[in-house]
Amino acid sequence: MKQVNKLGEFLKTRREALGLTQRALAQKLGVEASHVAFIESGRRKPSLKLVARVADTLGLDRQELLVLAHPEAKALLTANQTEPPKKATPSWQRFIKDHALLARYHVTKRELQVLEHLSLLGTALTAKEFLAILTLIRDIPESK
Repeated sequence: MKQVNKLGEFLKTRREALGLTQRALAQKLGVEASHVAFIESGRRKPSLKLVARVADTLGLDRQELLVLAHPEAKALLTANQTEPPKKATPSWQRFIKDHALLARYHVTKRELQVLEHLSLLGTALTAKEFLAILTLIRDIPESK
């Protein structure tokens, strides 16, 4: 049974509606035309950074495109309203209050949001561990 490639079909339709070729879109995104072809055919998934660039370039909603590209992200984006909010750990509180440390490592608000989600998983992480995770996230290579 053939798996439906909703993302690829959606992107191809939008790209064509804007009168763009795969090569032209690839050029705007800073990737190879073959990468666009692979995404449209369902052979590759775009990276998170590329999802944002595609959404901006094609005039699409970033969150909608993220869920199409990575359906597993939907659970993170739609919080269960019946679940009581989890409490921040003391180590997380100390980390976010250490403004000198945050400034030294140029931690952005978006990065703090991601790290906060990690802090709510139940394991108490140290500032050093938060920074190690942040470094790993920043070092994830962007697919081309």
